Amino acid sequence: MYTLWGYMNLMRSEIKTSCLKRLKRIEGQVRGLAGMVEADRYCIDVVTQIAAARAALRRVEEEILRDHVAHCVEHAISSGDKADQRRKIAELMDVVSRVDR
Repeated sequence: MYTLWGYMNLMRSEIKTSCLKRLKRIEGQVRGLAGMVEADRYCIDVVTQIAAARAALRRVEEEILRDHVAHCVEHAISSGDKADQRRKIAELMDVVSRVDR
């Protein structure tokens, strides 16, 4: 699959399955949050649940990044293509710096 930075390997099926399962759970959490707001639930309870949803999203993000490093970055390194290696490392550093914001 072509992306802005080049070709992308497909995500491993077990990682994809795991991430989709987690994301569906998070989707349910977010629907629950909307229900809490509609029901005028206590603000601290809502904020606590928002923090839990964010933490769950971070875990999915980490799993996808680990898979990316294990496949895309590793492939660039083993290929010996210096330009591809630089691109993949720059891409990884860029996304990691955005994650921390």
